Amino acid sequence: MSNVRPAAVAGLFYPSDPLELQQTVHHFLGDAGEPRNSLDSRQPRALIVPHAGYLYSGHVAGLVYRRLINCSQAIRRVLLLGPSHRVPLRGIAVPRWQRFALPGGEVLLDREGIDLVAGCEGVIEADQPHVLEHALEVQLPFLNAILDRYTLVPLVVGEVPAELVAAVIDTVVGQDGTLVVVSSDLSHYHPWRDARQRDQDTADLILRLEGHLRGEQACGCYAINGLLQVAAQRGWKPELVALENSGDTAGSRDRVVGYGGFAFY
Repeated sequence: MSNVRPAAVAGLFYPSDPLELQQTVHHFLGDAGEPRNSLDSRQPRALIVPHAGYLYSGHVAGLVYRRLINCSQAIRRVLLLGPSHRVPLRGIAVPRWQRFALPGGEVLLDREGIDLVAGCEGVIEADQPHVLEHALEVQLPFLNAILDRYTLVPLVVGEVPAELVAAVIDTVVGQDGTLVVVSSDLSHYHPWRDARQRDQDTADLILRLEGHLRGEQACGCYAINGLLQVAAQRGWKPELVALENSGDTAGSRDRVVGYGGFAFY
């Protein structure tokens, strides 16, 4: 078996041409403007970032990832968690590969971090949930564009209690240079006005660290709930970076998908 996971959604969610991909990512990073309150000089401990096609959610992703620009050299490991869209999953899946491929490059997996996580309750070694999963993959071009050098601990999170996700995060987050990134969209397929209110309500819960989100509020609810538990225990303070939906960017306003960006300090 190959030790490299091929890119699954290049040409679908983001450009497959390496130069075009680089230009697209830098467009969203450059187009994002200055972060609110000039907080880009501080290092976030965690981020929540959407994972739709770049045409739809790239603007919010760019706003969030700009928060890393002035602290990129300090980040050496990214713990990346996202939902399972393709494979029914109970628990958390870590892959066996050594690298993830992208157009024009690869991302090295952190086998030491993966081995630490693999010993946690609810974690299984399984490549299948990762094979076609876009939620993690679409984050990598942004991370590659900003971070000077990092290794990746990728986790596909299925149905699992928040305390188990929190325990997994705690296993590696205490080590210097570790950033947590949770990949999640918000509400799905409501009219624009309805979605705006639903997503604002969800954002308010996240800002209050109330970790009992459901799937209709955020497709990455299981990972978010675990992150919010860790944030509450460690005293991390969440900030809302951006709140939009596909009706604001490139889609119809009849049935929209919500995108929220958050940073935890």
